[in-house]
Amino acid sequence: MSVKKQNREEIGRLERCNARSGQPAGRVVLVTGGCRSGKSAFAEGILRAMPGPLMYIATAMVDDSGMAQRVKAHRDRRGCVWTTLEEPEYPDRLLQELAASHTDVGGVLLDCVTVWMSNCMARGQSDAEIRRRAGLIGETARELSALRQCPVVLVTNEVGCGIAPVTELGNRFRDLAGLVNQDLARCADDVVLVACGLPLVLKGELRIGF
Repeated sequence: MSVKKQNREEIGRLERCNARSGQPAGRVVLVTGGCRSGKSAFAEGILRAMPGPLMYIATAMVDDSGMAQRVKAHRDRRGCVWTTLEEPEYPDRLLQELAASHTDVGGVLLDCVTVWMSNCMARGQSDAEIRRRAGLIGETARELSALRQCPVVLVTNEVGCGIAPVTELGNRFRDLAGLVNQDLARCADDVVLVACGLPLVLKGELRIGF
């Protein structure tokens, strides 16, 4: 069964769920941070208390044992309350499908933008096209959060704080990631930087409890 067919079946299954009581205000939250900063766990925590089904849009392609182990660790941490939809190519279209459907959604997490961006680069897409499509992710996230009155959380990587890449491709990736993050930050209601497992709110009024 194809990934797209599996996604459609999962959306259809959720449409048959009972409606939840009470809906949180719709907001788009961008969570950024370095590798192993705790950003994914923090992003999941934002949505864990939300009523209704939680949707996890995974952009990673499992092409080696190392990635398989990382995916398993993420799945084990999330637990069974999440419905996982795999979409390494067109997460904006999946967000549009969720917005147009009658699916009962308590919250949506897309993890992560940077991996999706690298997938686009591997397929030979230009920087301009990738930024255009990143803009669509931001726009459709806002549309979904407004229509469903649920939070949509986008996870991305902060890659510009380390050692300068020594290859042309590495420099392109670093620069493009920074520009895409800026584009998404402008779309988001809230932006949070996570470092050492601790969040710092850069934009918005997201309340964080410890």
